[in-house]
Amino acid sequence: MDTDQLIRTLAADNAQRAQPVGIVMALALMAATPVSTAMLLVGLGIRPDIWLAVRNPFFDLKFVVTTALAIPALILSLHLSRPEASLHGWSWLLIAPIIVLVGGIAAEMMLPQRVPMMARMVGHNSMLCMSAIPVLSLPVLAASLFGLRHGAPSRPGVAGAIAGLVSAGIAATLYAAHCNDDSPLFVATWYTAAALIVAGLGAAIGARVLRY
Repeated sequence: MDTDQLIRTLAADNAQRAQPVGIVMALALMAATPVSTAMLLVGLGIRPDIWLAVRNPFFDLKFVVTTALAIPALILSLHLSRPEASLHGWSWLLIAPIIVLVGGIAAEMMLPQRVPMMARMVGHNSMLCMSAIPVLSLPVLAASLFGLRHGAPSRPGVAGAIAGLVSAGIAATLYAAHCNDDSPLFVATWYTAAALIVAGLGAAIGARVLRY
């Protein structure tokens, strides 16, 4: 085989294997999210008073917070899939859920409260929250890391951590439909702690599986 033919063969092979990371990630997440949803429905279920809960703005706020984490983290994750990418100039995207939470906590503080602040922060199901969100995130984390393997992140641990935040955001969105603790203080404490657990797991796995 001469040099020109070898080059053409390698180029064709590369063209066949290369898939846009965004498409792979989207397909993987579309496959994994129903699995996490089924895990929620079978293992925990939806809170029985959900039709009344949707009238509570603090219940609705939980979904705003979790979505404000998942979407920016997904954008950042796709950015980090390129070998030349860095967090510089992009990490501000992760401020979105913090801003929403600060606004929610401020709004709650302005309302008359019959439940002490510490009780609202601890809630009724803090330990369930800390365990359920990481467990529900596992299929989505696997999908996110699978998608990132089609890229070439130069910092696999960081990319894995951001993939963990994507997974935590999606899992927390699902869990919020079960959670009967609606205080922004609870969300800021326990949802954040659960998200950090998943981010740490993503960093540990990503450091290995995303290395090239």
